[in-house]
Amino acid sequence: MTRKIVKQYKAYRDDIRDLQTRRPVPGPELEQLDPFLFLNHHGPQVYAPDNLGLPFGPHPHRGFETVTFILRGELAHSDTGGHESIIGTGGVQWMTAGSGLIHSELSPEAFKRHGGELEILQLWVNLPSQLKMTPPGYVGLQAQDIPQIPLSRGHGEISLISGSVAGVTGPIKSLTDVTLMTVQMSAGSEVTLHAPAARQVFLYTVKGRLKIDDILAQAWHLIEMDNSDDLVTITATDDATFLFGHADKINEPVVSHGPFVMNTVQEINQAILDYQAGKFDVKL
Repeated sequence: MTRKIVKQYKAYRDDIRDLQTRRPVPGPELEQLDPFLFLNHHGPQVYAPDNLGLPFGPHPHRGFETVTFILRGELAHSDTGGHESIIGTGGVQWMTAGSGLIHSELSPEAFKRHGGELEILQLWVNLPSQLKMTPPGYVGLQAQDIPQIPLSRGHGEISLISGSVAGVTGPIKSLTDVTLMTVQMSAGSEVTLHAPAARQVFLYTVKGRLKIDDILAQAWHLIEMDNSDDLVTITATDDATFLFGHADKINEPVVSHGPFVMNTVQEINQAILDYQAGKFDVKL
């Protein structure tokens, strides 16, 4: 017996300038999947030479973490904590906004000059009230920093970011014990992933279709699972890529306002005041 699909939520188009963007959460039918708050799927698309690149100039965050998967292309990160990096295809950025950071996510000058393929996922993971004001942090991982766990008979692989799979531990130690990975599978292959029944599963189909307990999970959908078992068995109908993770539910009020996610309206108002007062311009 394995977990079953409760519902599928289609990612709706919400392009940002010339950046093709799909978002399954928050959406018309789903505000959050506690503790997972938000997912943007940018691309896949090809940028021409002499392009403007990504549009995410300096902006603040407080109260949660961002996990950014660079599936294709490059992403340049800088923030007021003094972190800077350019992460390429297959890499990941894990930023703890915590008490507050201002960051930029832009295309490197070489990408804007020459163009190329681009596909990026950005996931927001909530923090519980006792960690919302934790010191900010950032880890940038290139593809070679991320363990690859092969599926049986060479039919795909798991890129493990955090948590443990098959005796392998991911390079990120999450503040809240979140497990996250991307999985690539060839058509007809099968994988069984462990996800304790008490925890919330996050499964987003980046490419291709998956079959779970004889139900077809469509591409570009967030898949809500039940909590009937500790296992999720997935068969790839097509060559497929998906984002998979699980985490403990926080079960606290969520009040969000743009780039801030807190527990009360008063905390949101304080975040705005602190940002306006320059308190997010930290140097770690």
